[in-house]
Amino acid sequence: MIDRATIDKIMDATNIVDVVSDFVTLRKAGVNYKGLCPFHDDKTPSFMVSPSKNICHCFACGEGGNAVNFLMKHEQITYPEALRWLAKKYNIEIQEKELTDEERQQQSDRESMLIVNEWAKDYFQDILKNDPDGIAIGKQYFRSRGIRDDIVEKFSLGFALPKRDALVTAAKAKGYQEEFLVKTGLCIRNERGVYDRYAGRVIFPWLNVSGRTVAFGGRLLDSRTKGVQQKYVNSPDSEIYHKERELYGLFQAKKAIAKEDRVFMVEGYTDVIAMHQAGIENVVANSGTALSVYQIKLLRRFTQNITLLYDGDEAGIHAAMRGTDMLLSEGMNVKVLLLPDGDDPDSFSKKHSAQELKDYIEKNQTDFIEFKTRLTIENVTDPVKRSEAIGGIVKSISVIPDQILRSTYLSELSQRMGIKEQTLINSMNDMIRKDIEEKEKEAARGERNTPDADGTGTGQTIAAEFIGIHSVDEQTREVERLLIQSVIRNGEKIIFENVETDDGGTCSLTVAQYIYYDLSQDDLQFHDERYNQILAEAVSHSGETGFVAENYFMQHPDVQISRLATQLAFDRHQLGRGFQLKEREGSLRQHVLHLVLDFRMDIVEKRLKEIQAQLRQVGNNMERIKELLAEYKDTQELRDALAKQLGNDLVI
Repeated sequence: MIDRATIDKIMDATNIVDVVSDFVTLRKAGVNYKGLCPFHDDKTPSFMVSPSKNICHCFACGEGGNAVNFLMKHEQITYPEALRWLAKKYNIEIQEKELTDEERQQQSDRESMLIVNEWAKDYFQDILKNDPDGIAIGKQYFRSRGIRDDIVEKFSLGFALPKRDALVTAAKAKGYQEEFLVKTGLCIRNERGVYDRYAGRVIFPWLNVSGRTVAFGGRLLDSRTKGVQQKYVNSPDSEIYHKERELYGLFQAKKAIAKEDRVFMVEGYTDVIAMHQAGIENVVANSGTALSVYQIKLLRRFTQNITLLYDGDEAGIHAAMRGTDMLLSEGMNVKVLLLPDGDDPDSFSKKHSAQELKDYIEKNQTDFIEFKTRLTIENVTDPVKRSEAIGGIVKSISVIPDQILRSTYLSELSQRMGIKEQTLINSMNDMIRKDIEEKEKEAARGERNTPDADGTGTGQTIAAEFIGIHSVDEQTREVERLLIQSVIRNGEKIIFENVETDDGGTCSLTVAQYIYYDLSQDDLQFHDERYNQILAEAVSHSGETGFVAENYFMQHPDVQISRLATQLAFDRHQLGRGFQLKEREGSLRQHVLHLVLDFRMDIVEKRLKEIQAQLRQVGNNMERIKELLAEYKDTQELRDALAKQLGNDLVI
């Protein structure tokens, strides 16, 4: 456990803009910052970050919170893990003790795997630097490839000893469990026992976007690769690593990507490393896997501009062709550069200076239309094949979400091909229409095959849920939300002074205390348990010196509560470019009283409707009819009294 004092120290040191900037490209927007939301498919920046409040919030999907909430959601980690991440970032020491068997059992598998991987990364590095075999074999290999020591350090490169149980033995000596050595893929278990996956290989650790070690790649040394098909062995998919969701080098490249507003996509580890060594740092690799939507969305947080930088052989051409449409459909601006003479980025960068490499890329990268035109249309005279090739380019343009950009590309293609622009537009619209129709058919098939929430599959609508004396609907939720918003924003503020108590004394009532007192008179509660918890905690802390409800709840250890508090805080603090909504001076008490009366009015009106419904169903039971009519009359009188109070504008 991390003690409260350390948590407070971490939170005090944390800068929300600094943290979010590690994952999202932010741009100044008035007093705040904005960027593309990392939690949904955001096309226009809707993710706002407030440095003054140290919180973030997406106005499209509602996600957000403080830095801890952000990390928990983004990295899929626990509350303690997020605190440790921040402590490491801000160099705040947390005393980690050796875990007992019981504590180790309680620790999540995910965290245990990450801890094991972090140890393994350090272990491989230490072997490379200090072990005689590591120096003589591993370090010598990197030097033979022209990789400098500072780049070895930058990418945490390492070496695995040739002995098949070297890592297993070292890990067990440090107290790491065999279970997690196998789960991470560091080791393999078979009928003969457990042995190291990467024995005798140089090691390329995979760091996720936040810098945690999630996987490894191991390469056989050159002398052992003759006749061997599989030079590289990579970590298998696991709870902490899915190859289609990660990009090699992104952690080391993300700041340069944001600064340059462009990313270069290459194929392998050594391509990334060579370009860094040549001074180009905004580069990542998907390392032999087909480019995925997850990887593209990851890149879009930092830039919308990508250059595919592959060697000019058949495999490189295929990789470029395969990824183009997917990149375009995700709103990326795509350029392509195929290197000449059988070079890849690794070999090409070694033949040229850093400036020559940059100049060559700038001069020779082309947009996807020119790339596809050269590849599929130039020198093609057969009308059918030429038509099919042009149709392929139109298909690529059709997936671009931006209409203006689509129109620009169609105009360019029209000029290149000497085809009327309207012809291309008609063709593209047909493609888009067919695609929409197919998606609608798929959606319809999905709806027919999906059971209802009650599991019946009948398509019947479930009636509104009744809790207590009134039902939950949109109006009820809105009234309750506004009430709890007042508690979060102003819960500690006094709105009544010199209130007489039962013992003849006087006291003051804060916003939270007044709402709690009024509702408790009739045992009324909110439907959302988070609201009840917030109100109770606000009341319990109301008398404490320095208690500010908004700060308290935004930094709350319960993620759901801190996220809700952040959302309600942003409702007030961010309504555009630095515009702040402020309550009218002197109106807080009237505002709270109005909300409490609205809450009661909502309950009363729903009870009237319930009584009416019961009267229609009661039949000829006269005794029950009389009871209901009497209750209806009393409830009507209560409603009229509440309406009168509301109508008098509550001048108190």
